[in-house]
Parts: sequence; structure tokens; C-alpha cells
Amino acid sequence: MKLKLHVWRGNADSGAFETYDVDASPNASFLEMLDVVNDQLESQGKEPIAFDHDCREGICGTCGFVVDGTPHGPEKETTICQTHMRRYKDGDEIVVEPFRAKAFPVIKDLMVDRNAFDSIIESGGYISVRTGAAPDAHSVAVNKAEADAAFNAATCIGCGACVAACPNASAMLFTSAKIGHLGRLPQGQVERYDRAASMVDTMDEAGFGGCTNHGECAEVCPKGIDLGNIARMNRDLLVAKLSGK
Repeated sequence: MKLKLHVWRGNADSGAFETYDVDASPNASFLEMLDVVNDQLESQGKEPIAFDHDCREGICGTCGFVVDGTPHGPEKETTICQTHMRRYKDGDEIVVEPFRAKAFPVIKDLMVDRNAFDSIIESGGYISVRTGAAPDAHSVAVNKAEADAAFNAATCIGCGACVAACPNASAMLFTSAKIGHLGRLPQGQVERYDRAASMVDTMDEAGFGGCTNHGECAEVCPKGIDLGNIARMNRDLLVAKLSGK
């Protein structure tokens, strides 16, 4: 199929859209289509389009950019690496640009610096446990509803789509997922309220905006992280602040 691709090229200081005519296979993934474009550019002695990728299986969270105004593109609960060109029609024009957020400065073309997420994890994404031999799987009882909610939160891959979709570039969905999947389990209770206070403080320091309940974050999340995680995080944060954390 014949497509016209408008790709933002540049860095944090300056950039512009460049247009490419693409002959894409409907069976190719979006990133494979970009690979073809880059092969053509390199054969012409031109700089290839820079974009992040790793597993290309929707697991690692490395890939991610905005396609026609939507982070990760049009497919719901699907990463861009798992989006295939067959969802487009012959003659379509596609606009591709990097995530736009103060805390995600553009490195080059479609690549952004998401190290701010790492700083949030470092500030509280751990639990205190006694090391040694692994305990029996049934030694600590976990409520089924809490276990399911913890698993839902733990599916967050840290891709940053929630930040890119939010009008305030808030990282509340990401941060609440990382707080929630540990705070719902017995093993995560020791640091529960300290974790909420520390990770939210780090999130604010990194330059992310506040949540205004638009819900766009959950709409574009490729793993379907629930907004209820934000409400639970806010409750934990309130407890932490009232207790002087």
C-alpha cells in the first residue's frame, strides 16, 4: 500500500516535519515500516529516523511516540510496535511525532528522555523483605481482589503514553500503578505510606504536571491501567502527609 508519512525530525532545540512516500506491506508492524523507510534513507546517504525500540512484543515499554495525535497510535491497549499497517488504507497520510512533555525532553526525532520515570522508581519502588530461602507460595495469604488489582497495576510497562496524552503532562497513572502494585500486597505494607509520599514528591520534582481527571491517560494506556489506582494513591498520600511522612 502507498502511504505518505509526515515525521517530526529534530532535537530539543529545533525541528520540523519531513514527508516520506512509503510503499508498506499490510503485514508489517509500524516499526518495521519505519525500518523500511530508514533503509531507503540510508541508501540515499541520509540520516535515518531515530526512534526507541527493543523487544517489539509490547512488553518492554521502550517504544512510543504520537501517531495522528494519539500516543502509540489508533489501536486501543496496543503498543506502537504491535500496531500493524493493515489497519491503514492505501493513500492514507500519517503524522508521527515524539511525546511532548517538559519532563520528557526530546533527544532526537522520535526519541525522548524518560529517565524521570527511573527517578520515581528509585525513590520508592521496592519492599523490605528478609532475604534467604524463598518462602512457600502459600505462606502469606493475599486477598483475591487485592491480588487481581495488584496484578493490573503491575502490568504497567512505563512507556510514558499516559504523560504524552495528559493536557498537564501528568505522571499520576504511572506513579500510582507503581505505588499500587506494591502497596496492595502484604509484602509492601512496611513502606506503603512512605512510598506514596516519596514517589509523588519525586514525580513533582521531575516536572510532571498535576492530574485534572481528564482520563486521557487511561484511554491511551497500552496495558489498560485503571484510573482507580490514582484515587488509591491519593488516599495513601493523604495518610502519609497527615502522619508527617
